[in-house]
Amino acid sequence: MEKIAQDVGDIQSRLLDHRPVVNAEIRYFVKEFEEKHGHTDSRMLENINKMVLEINEQLQLPDFEAMARQLSEVKKCLEAANHMTEKVQQRELEAQQSPQLAANMDRLKEERTEFLKKQQRLKEEADEEHDKAVGELTTKYCEMQKELTKFSPF
Repeated sequence: MEKIAQDVGDIQSRLLDHRPVVNAEIRYFVKEFEEKHGHTDSRMLENINKMVLEINEQLQLPDFEAMARQLSEVKKCLEAANHMTEKVQQRELEAQQSPQLAANMDRLKEERTEFLKKQQRLKEEADEEHDKAVGELTTKYCEMQKELTKFSPF
């Protein structure tokens, strides 16, 4: 019975335990990879690492004093722009609150309304004259057409 159990164990380990086969395949792959590439990948990685270190050395921490100077200049420019916009807003507010300006604006609005009414009236008059002229021309040409039909043999 022990032999049967041992045989069954051997069969089971051959059928279900793939570790020896996988380990052999891994060793073969590593051996082939190292022979074919000749450690070129590791050399390339070392070169890339050297380049990264050189770039890091070249890109030292920025000069904080220069950055502070530039920021103070930007701040001054922004303050000047802010001051100018405040002046413009103050002038607009004063202009809106001025009673004379308000009166002028009301007068201009009335003049504009009157102007638009006048233009509309002139447009209507021009349309009426145009319609009248078209009617006169139509009747004139109709009469001429009738006279021509009197003289034509057809």
